[in-house]
Amino acid sequence: MSDRSDASAHPGLFQGRAALLEVALLFLRLGFTAFGGPAAHIAMMEDEVVRRRRWVTREEFLDLLGATNLIPGPNSTELAIHLGHRRAGWPGLVVAGACFILPATFIVGAIAWAYVRFGSRPQGEALLYGVKPVIIAVVLQALWGLARSAVKTRLLGAVAVAAVVASIFGVNELLVLACAGAAMALWRGTTRAVLRGGQKAASTVLVAGAPAAWHLSVFAPAAASFSLAKLFLFFAKVGSVLYGSGYVLLAFLRADLVERWGWLTEGQLLDAVAVGQVTPGPVFTTATFIGYVLGGPSGAAVATVGIFLPAFVFVALSGPLIPRIRRSAVAGAFLDGVNVASLALMAVVTWELGRGALVDAWTVGLAALSAVLLLRFRVNSAWLVLGGGALGLLLAAR
Repeated sequence: MSDRSDASAHPGLFQGRAALLEVALLFLRLGFTAFGGPAAHIAMMEDEVVRRRRWVTREEFLDLLGATNLIPGPNSTELAIHLGHRRAGWPGLVVAGACFILPATFIVGAIAWAYVRFGSRPQGEALLYGVKPVIIAVVLQALWGLARSAVKTRLLGAVAVAAVVASIFGVNELLVLACAGAAMALWRGTTRAVLRGGQKAASTVLVAGAPAAWHLSVFAPAAASFSLAKLFLFFAKVGSVLYGSGYVLLAFLRADLVERWGWLTEGQLLDAVAVGQVTPGPVFTTATFIGYVLGGPSGAAVATVGIFLPAFVFVALSGPLIPRIRRSAVAGAFLDGVNVASLALMAVVTWELGRGALVDAWTVGLAALSAVLLLRFRVNSAWLVLGGGALGLLLAAR
């Protein structure tokens, strides 16, 4: 009786708790089922929060996606944090990020325990054989929907095509995003004579990306001896400056952990990256595996907190700026350019993933069936991912 009275007396509090629970349940489920890397994670989030739950519009989703591409750290995790903040305020910011990260952390931690105890890691090829074709369909569905909202003019279409070409030729991802945004801001500024006011807002966005220019040794421990404090500082540094894919993460880890300090062997590092790739959730949980190998459960916890903590800080600092940026004509144009470039980069990643995923009639058929179920019958993408994984394991057991 008292609970019901409290709820009626404080409807805002009750609604806030309901929204927070909704955020927690959604991102826990995504944390367990979001295979395939950032592009797939983003596509699954778009399906859930735009198409199904309507927490944000496609335009708002694109703005959040563009903002995550301008700051260092794991893009899909930062997008989850943004969405949690939009839905349930500051508590939602923390809950969404934690619930998306924790499932993968526990799964990777369990694999790391088995790796240390038995000296081997479980193979995930059969699972990914069935999951990857489904991921292709999920990402293509999201790209189609987002592109219709993002490519609002022929000029934005041309910017998107240029971004695709630049990415194919290996131009740095951050440079592609910055040039796309700058081109649109310059065009809008010269046509509407608001360049002076817009430059300030646009520069605010660019400042958010400034950590990319930091040298990797800014927070690097000088000594090669291992300690939990040094492990935390190393992964906090990585989380603060890293842009790009899991392959960029591999280069960062190899430079210090293998070559400079000798904490890991080449084989251990490759096993860590492989585990991060075959498990659901953020690829950055590679840090969890490495932390466990080096320092047991405490090392796993320290490494995980270190690599993900900067993402929460960057989102908390940049999130309030997004509405202000959108209200400025020139800064809004900058964000439009970043948005279409983000989708272009996502399309290139999907093409590369598709080349490795659609390898025979089974995988092509599974991708086609998934696309039909998504577009025609609006089947939840999480169920399709689970079904694809089960089919991959079944075919491998024949």
